[in-house]
Amino acid sequence: MVEKIVEARTAKAPGYGGVAKGLHWLIVALLIAQFAIAWTMPDINPRTVLPNTLIDLHFSIGITILALAVLRLLWRWTHPVPLISDNVPVWQDWTARATHFLLYLLLFLLPILGWIDAGFRALPVHFYEVATIPPIVSASRALAGRTGDIHTFVSYILLGVIGLHVLATLYHHFWLRDRVFYRMMPGKE
Repeated sequence: MVEKIVEARTAKAPGYGGVAKGLHWLIVALLIAQFAIAWTMPDINPRTVLPNTLIDLHFSIGITILALAVLRLLWRWTHPVPLISDNVPVWQDWTARATHFLLYLLLFLLPILGWIDAGFRALPVHFYEVATIPPIVSASRALAGRTGDIHTFVSYILLGVIGLHVLATLYHHFWLRDRVFYRMMPGKE
């Protein structure tokens, strides 16, 4: 079993496939939109939140990111991750795996925290005005906002981990001059 995984990770094609690349870049685009909306939307107050606002769009994109992260994780479990290169130091391989684990964890955790906060605030979560997603917790004045603060804090952790991910990619591209940068680029192998 382990030999098959190693063999698959050292296959001729060192890059990710089209599905993995598509999901990666779609999540990146949605994260950019999500952070832009989060920084411009008004404070969340259940008494003054109107439907069809940036808050509804923020909820919808969060649910979309969660669904895409689930799909991406399922895809990753069924399609081996290519090695960075044959001669990568163990610490770099470990760091890459830890960073990817954190990225997945945060892509799951953030939308769930937002969903919980919406429930505590008794806010309806509209999914692109097509459906209303039921709350996963009951309303709670005592907890309303606290999970929102945690959600915000964790979003900054996500930004930091994304920054490390991007810096590592640029380090490989400009300093090591290997093919890591191209593994996730559309149209590249």
